[in-house]
Amino acid sequence: MRALFASLRTWADMVKLAHSVFALPFALTAAFLAGRHIPGRGWPYVGQLGLVVICMVAGRSAAMTFNRIVDAAIDARNPRTAGRPLPAGRLTVAAAWAMWALSTVTFGIGCVGFYLFYDNPWPILLSGPVLVYLCGYSYTKRFTRWSHFYLGSALALSPGASWLAIHPASIGLPALLLMITVTCWVGGFDIIYACQDIAIDRREGLYSLPARVGPKAALWMARGAHAAAFAALVWLGSAAGLGRVYAGGVALAGLLLLVENLLVHPGDYRRVNVAFFTMNGLVSLAFGAAAIADVLWAGSLA
Repeated sequence: MRALFASLRTWADMVKLAHSVFALPFALTAAFLAGRHIPGRGWPYVGQLGLVVICMVAGRSAAMTFNRIVDAAIDARNPRTAGRPLPAGRLTVAAAWAMWALSTVTFGIGCVGFYLFYDNPWPILLSGPVLVYLCGYSYTKRFTRWSHFYLGSALALSPGASWLAIHPASIGLPALLLMITVTCWVGGFDIIYACQDIAIDRREGLYSLPARVGPKAALWMARGAHAAAFAALVWLGSAAGLGRVYAGGVALAGLLLLVENLLVHPGDYRRVNVAFFTMNGLVSLAFGAAAIADVLWAGSLA
């Protein structure tokens, strides 16, 4: 039993389970926005929110585990990633596959829950294609420089799927704007993160924007992506009829994105981890808290 718990801790570290915080606030925001359309309530059921969290965390964990398995040999040749559990031998490939299977089954169970308890078949019908798309990211860096935005679109499925799971009949422009936001936001910060591995990516023949167009151009593209994400958030406020609390959260998120992009310069990647982990966690939490608070505040006044 002790060995099992040790393996689970190692796996959680490998897939950076705590980083679920990046996309989870967007998924929950979509759930609350969709919940406004549930007759007689104005917000989602607690059980629905629980299933959203289960599906989102399990789906991300399955995708991250698959990515670590597929990239294990490349990670072993990269000094920055050689200490990860699989290349370092702290977790076996068989154990990683077992963790992937557990995450996949958990994701499926969460999707079934929406059908059993809320009579919504969409999550289970789309669960297979969603998992294939999430895991497909692992191969994109081998043939396209736009893998960063594929990753963004994969994480962007979380708010879209969340909305579909809560109230499919009301899905529309606000859900699309949330997905655009996540696609551009994640694509931008993944470009920043990839600047650390320019030499490795070129040596391995991998495609990344920093390796293909150089760090200066890539960082400007990251800034453009983050500007587009901010614009989508502003538009979302109007499209979803959100108020001042939301506007304050978006303003704070925009400021944090500005700081993130000022932290990293071509050839100087010392603050990439601060930009990637700290700033993006704050962006997501600031946005999610403001958006959900705005929905609840408006609902309490109705």
